[in-house]
Amino acid sequence: MIALKLTLVPAFLLVVSMSGKWWGPTIAGWLAGLPVVAGPILFLLVLEHGSAFGARAATLSLSAVLASEAFNFAYAWNCRAKPWPIALTTGLIAWLLTAGFLSFLPVSPLWAIGVALAAVLFGQAFLPRSQVTAASSPLTRSDLAGRMAAGAVLTILVTALSSSVGPTWSGLFAVFPLLGIVLSVSSHRAHGPDFVISLLRGMVLCRFSFAAFCVCLIFTLPHQSVLVAFAESAILSILVQWTTKRLANAQRGRLG
Repeated sequence: MIALKLTLVPAFLLVVSMSGKWWGPTIAGWLAGLPVVAGPILFLLVLEHGSAFGARAATLSLSAVLASEAFNFAYAWNCRAKPWPIALTTGLIAWLLTAGFLSFLPVSPLWAIGVALAAVLFGQAFLPRSQVTAASSPLTRSDLAGRMAAGAVLTILVTALSSSVGPTWSGLFAVFPLLGIVLSVSSHRAHGPDFVISLLRGMVLCRFSFAAFCVCLIFTLPHQSVLVAFAESAILSILVQWTTKRLANAQRGRLG
């Protein structure tokens, strides 16, 4: 099990990070929206604690979309005039406060869906706007190693603490904005705040595929085998991601 914890999330991050070089930016952008961190962590939680624990954790992971958007909101507004350490600190504080608030809400799929939808609408309405297009940039070996190491550390921490913190905080920490932090800080340092704002606004569209993944897990884990439930959730997430990307491209074409 320890080998799986050390390799599963880093392997997914490796594929997503290198996909731009291997298959081009279109595929890279498409894969980046899939639950490549939270999905494997939830899978490991189910293997260790059972389907009921996993379904409850998935419910909290769905509502944690709000915490992720809180991080993006705080980082985006602060990065316009503040250096990245201050923007990162405020973003992490916003995430922690929001996650704490979510831990007191009823653990209900309907609540989680409502909170996730509110988070997406909030991000669309209140994130600052930028005219810069957040294109992909070259990935150095140190960047890649840092992402994979951070993924392994997050996986170990969440699974190690899961017995003591329970499914509520396990589900919340499974959606800790690991990639958002790495991409925001590296983009801020390399390209400036307008690039970061465009990047964070683009993440909002990816919330739909993640939400679909969590919703499917919530309702399939109690009734199906673990592998079948995760396979169905992954397929649904891919279909939703494909659909939202097509709709977004069609809208940009009409506006252009």
